Amino acid sequence: MKVAEGFAYHIPHFFNDSEAAPLLCAGAIGYRSLRLSGLKDGQNLGLTGFGASGHLVLKMVKHQYPNTKVFVFARSVKEREFSGKLGAVWSGDIEEDSPEKLDCIIDTTPAWLSVIESLKNLEPGGRLVINAIGKEEADKESLLGLDYPVHLWLEKEIKSVANICRKDVSEFLALAAEMRIKPEIQEFALEDANEALVELKTRRIRGAKVLKID
Repeated sequence: MKVAEGFAYHIPHFFNDSEAAPLLCAGAIGYRSLRLSGLKDGQNLGLTGFGASGHLVLKMVKHQYPNTKVFVFARSVKEREFSGKLGAVWSGDIEEDSPEKLDCIIDTTPAWLSVIESLKNLEPGGRLVINAIGKEEADKESLLGLDYPVHLWLEKEIKSVANICRKDVSEFLALAAEMRIKPEIQEFALEDANEALVELKTRRIRGAKVLKID
């Protein structure tokens, strides 16, 4: 395969192909989301959803912002337990109140409810970054529960991630090599792609799923 030089990236030798795959998507967009959050060391960060991108963001935060506490919101008990093993100080369901108000929250879910629930947990002036290609229609009515004093007042912000750029990928790969970051992966043969999709749909998620083409 040939690609234009501007769209080819040097993969640090530390990673095998399966480990590098999620870095080029989930990792890079997680890196951009973290940048857009404006997080400063010592501030509280929330992660809503804890899949491929979320678990890599937590690893980055532990390296770059050692005094920051990370709070994780996820439907799956296993995801919440996994986040604790990676260093989250607290985890709960997406509808729970965090024990402390949060300066920034990164939402990686396809749901609208997580937007409403995240906003209530923000500090005044806090920022919610939505790291998702799109939101599903299933729970769109959750937006009708938006309450101005609770969710938006006091200069809270909502920011979306559009796309990652080449600079994001290059910078993140360099950071990943410096950290010697190791994504949590589950490998599936290409013919088992449907099984991987079913696991995603039923929230059987731990890190990233990788399809291998032999």
